[in-house]
Amino acid sequence: MQKDLSYYMDLDYEIVIKRTKKDDRNNWVAHYRDFKVVTAEGESASEAIYSVREAFVEYIKSAIEKKQHITEPNEHEKAVRINISVNAAALKKIDAYIAPLHISRSAFLQKSALEEIERN
Repeated sequence: MQKDLSYYMDLDYEIVIKRTKKDDRNNWVAHYRDFKVVTAEGESASEAIYSVREAFVEYIKSAIEKKQHITEPNEHEKAVRINISVNAAALKKIDAYIAPLHISRSAFLQKSALEEIERN
């Protein structure tokens, strides 16, 4: 199998997206979990995702041309999207707690759940 641009574009790489505050307005930043150097910003989440995908195509093209190693996604570490319900008061407390930690809700909830499992 030839590992060309199409091969890498078909892999299930995870995009991480985060809302930030910039100049008193919301901004979005996106990057690939396996390629932190591939980042993009946008005024909306969809704009940031679109831009980071374009940047990723250029990154992969360059890496192939230079014969550099390209990391493939690790299926064991692949994130799975779930839908949960949390009451508004609890969510507000979670957000206030994680804000200075600069981690996502998902990362915090995963870490907390795994720590609870390990305790029992």
